[in-house]
Amino acid sequence: MTTEGVEGVFVETHNWGKTAKFLEALGFKVEFSTEHGSGMLKQDSGPYFVVNEIPEEREPRTQIVLRVADAAAFRPDPVVEVVSPFEETHYGTQRMVVRDPDGREWSIEAPLPS
Repeated sequence: MTTEGVEGVFVETHNWGKTAKFLEALGFKVEFSTEHGSGMLKQDSGPYFVVNEIPEEREPRTQIVLRVADAAAFRPDPVVEVVSPFEETHYGTQRMVVRDPDGREWSIEAPLPS
């Protein structure tokens, strides 16, 4: 089984408000926001953006989130380095982290088993 494409993008920022306004200017709408500088923005179709504010002393990262239909059936090719296997998230999915040849981490997300 392979991935089914891009599910979303996780973006760290030093200013939630400015980043949300930037994405809104590009046609995304805030689906929800939290009281601690994070939220999700979407368009009618396509991937979501989860934006999370971090302290100024940290370098902001961006992480691509790919989707699979079934975590139990997903077997990455040996060329794919698994950083962490599928684990349940606090937002109702399962998430695996893999690393590409340049050292970037990618997330792979699957629904929770029924």
